[in-house]
Amino acid sequence: MRLPAFAYLTPSTLEEAVAMLRDSPGAAVIGAGTDLLPNMKRRQVQPTTLVSLGAIPDLAGIRGDAAGGVVIGALTTLRDVAASPDVPRALRAAAGSVASPQIRNTATVGGNLCVDTRCSYINATEEWRIAAGPCLKAGGDVCWVAPKGDQCWAVSSTDLAPAAIVIGASVRLVGPDGERTMPVADLYRPDGIDHMVKGRDEILTEVSIPPSARLRSTYLKLRRRRAVDFPMLGVAAAVRCSDDGTVQEARLVLGAIAPAPLRAAAAEEFLMGRRLTPEVVDAASQIAAGPVRPFDNADLGSRYRKWMAAVFVARALRELSLPGRG
Repeated sequence: MRLPAFAYLTPSTLEEAVAMLRDSPGAAVIGAGTDLLPNMKRRQVQPTTLVSLGAIPDLAGIRGDAAGGVVIGALTTLRDVAASPDVPRALRAAAGSVASPQIRNTATVGGNLCVDTRCSYINATEEWRIAAGPCLKAGGDVCWVAPKGDQCWAVSSTDLAPAAIVIGASVRLVGPDGERTMPVADLYRPDGIDHMVKGRDEILTEVSIPPSARLRSTYLKLRRRRAVDFPMLGVAAAVRCSDDGTVQEARLVLGAIAPAPLRAAAAEEFLMGRRLTPEVVDAASQIAAGPVRPFDNADLGSRYRKWMAAVFVARALRELSLPGRG
């Protein structure tokens, strides 16, 4: 598959990049392009201009530590995040689960947080989409996953987002109107097409992680193969416990089952004030999976993914209950 024609711009400053995006209505940001370029080859997206961030200094690197907080540049590779002892375990595990070693050597933190939503209809070949007729995400008037509705149900496909949410991370966005900072949890909206609150002419420049003393976290991923595949389900969990093992803070986020990561608030509330005993873990996993309603828009069935939501939440909490884990 060949790429469509496009202009390629290489700004040397963040200000230049923002101006280029502002002045080019058909432009898109490119870091490593490990998701964008395949989507362009399939004609899912066809930007007329790509604005590269590769020549802009200070957008890569990891600064700080667990005691004082960590800042990760948007162009930091997933390989470097997965290998850093200063990054909380959940984010390391999520970064290390993405695709293959070759892709992790290139793919970036900002790219994975901004990765496009996926669906078995829109992510098919262009010829198949033409034969089937366009869905909402392809410019049609129907969602083939839920034909009676008026919403696109392409699923969130970022591994990093659920992990970043449970560790309380925030992102910095820079655009024509200045910069703003927001929690990663507020970066996404439940719409498979317009799935991010980030403006088209805004650039995600860094991820900030608050001090994580005594916070244990992890990330587990369901996929058909143990490498390369996008998540069919992602479960991120984090707990902060007292000296006697009582949960003082709990966060559970499920990814890849809806257009945005889902917070399992009822299960979090249930865990508060309890110890992670086998009975508590099993009960919390059922509570977390209860509201989950996966659609048939992936290559694993919706019933199986719902069942596995409870299984993976239980596995994550059991891992966090073990001394020295997370």
